[in-house]
Amino acid sequence: MIIDTDLRSRFLEGMSRAATFVAVATTDGEAGRYGVTISSLTSVSADGDHPSLLACIHHLSPVAPAILRNRAFCANLLQEDQQQLSDLFAGRAGAGEHAARFERADWIAGELGQPMLTGATAAFECRVATSVLWETHHIIVGRVMGVKLSESPAALLYGQRAYRRAVHLPAPE
Repeated sequence: MIIDTDLRSRFLEGMSRAATFVAVATTDGEAGRYGVTISSLTSVSADGDHPSLLACIHHLSPVAPAILRNRAFCANLLQEDQQQLSDLFAGRAGAGEHAARFERADWIAGELGQPMLTGATAAFECRVATSVLWETHHIIVGRVMGVKLSESPAALLYGQRAYRRAVHLPAPE
């Protein structure tokens, strides 16, 4: 396989210019308790038997196989003041093993037993509907079984390789 390094570099730079919200995908069950920071989370549909969303997780992360084995996960959309949780679950805060990260975070078990991070602006508890391994990432589609909303709707964003917050822009005159 020939990799066009220039195309890859331009792709990474182009995608860095898109601000996305920051989420932590968590799971608990027979495969253990795991969590990882992700920036690839999106709604699929609000219609159907249940709303659905998809999350993309790197194939080398132990979180993807744990989610697939546990058959459930929670997508925790972080609030704009939760940068430390993003860093913790990204492995940048020296917490070591995935289960140990939960000792440094406040969380509760949702209805399906999935870890919901306290203070997240929204937490979507899901059952795994389907998944596909696409080259380097597992694309996991979840059926949303429950949603917990916080008082603050302000989500943590990531763009241009840094944490960001959304600001209201006045309407053009």
